[in-house]
Amino acid sequence: MGTVSHAAPAPLAPAGGTVGLTALTAAAPVSWGTTYLVTTEFLPPGHPLVSGVIRALPAGLILLAITRRLPHGTWLWRSLLLGTLNIGALFALLFVAAYRLPGGVAATLTAALPLFVIGLAFLLLGEQPTRWRLGWALIGVVGVGLMVLRGQFAFDLLGILAGLAAAGVLAGGIVLTKRWGRPEGAGAATIAGWQLTAGGLVLVPLALAFEGLPPGLDLRAVGGYAWLSVVAALLSFPIWFHGIGRLPVVAAAFLALLSPTVATILGWLFLGESLTPLQGVGFVLALTAIAAAQLTPDVLRSLARVPAATKGE
Repeated sequence: MGTVSHAAPAPLAPAGGTVGLTALTAAAPVSWGTTYLVTTEFLPPGHPLVSGVIRALPAGLILLAITRRLPHGTWLWRSLLLGTLNIGALFALLFVAAYRLPGGVAATLTAALPLFVIGLAFLLLGEQPTRWRLGWALIGVVGVGLMVLRGQFAFDLLGILAGLAAAGVLAGGIVLTKRWGRPEGAGAATIAGWQLTAGGLVLVPLALAFEGLPPGLDLRAVGGYAWLSVVAALLSFPIWFHGIGRLPVVAAAFLALLSPTVATILGWLFLGESLTPLQGVGFVLALTAIAAAQLTPDVLRSLARVPAATKGE
């Protein structure tokens, strides 16, 4: 396999292509929103670390085989750190939260991601937080809470800490990914392969030490793991890294609110969960926060030019 050594930041998306790029990037958190349903309905209980390994490592190795590039120089430790934040620690913490808390509580905690990203972007990237996005970040958390909390809050300290930590480590991974860019000649699939492999390898010794091998898997569990590994890892992470490399980092972070939104819809469609008017309000608030966070001066000017160009034709 070849090596890559030089770093080059990914170019920002032109204003006219921002809407399409945002829609494409949103496909990643949409796929992650299936994690709650798949974990509780398909996977064997009590093996969050093993589940993280099975989700990440096969997908990473497949991407390595496809891209045929390995990290080199500073990107060895950067890939290990980013893989731990974006993949290894994130997967483990999400599975712990999903196993120990009602899905709604776990989703509400991880919805704090935009707030973490706003803070870290200020510290590491020098991006000044705006009242506009801070306000919408808080509204997004409220919206997700209204959607998914159903009065069945169970105080599990470990689960709560895991949910908050998941948002924190992903925020760190997103901001550092934005700060470091990517090596010259390395595409999003290459970066995803490095990080999925690194994150999976970090989880292997922990999974063996604390959980051991899972019990015999039936077809239901195999299907659940296949979905998470292929759709929610192999396909989604290249899309995600492509998007966060070109979109404003805080705007991209708001797209993660789609995960609990999708989880709520899936619970309604497949688990017979009811949707109350209050949940409908939360749904509207969450989607409005996601959309409002994408509105930058460049985007507004781009949208304003489209009707003008149409009239001129």
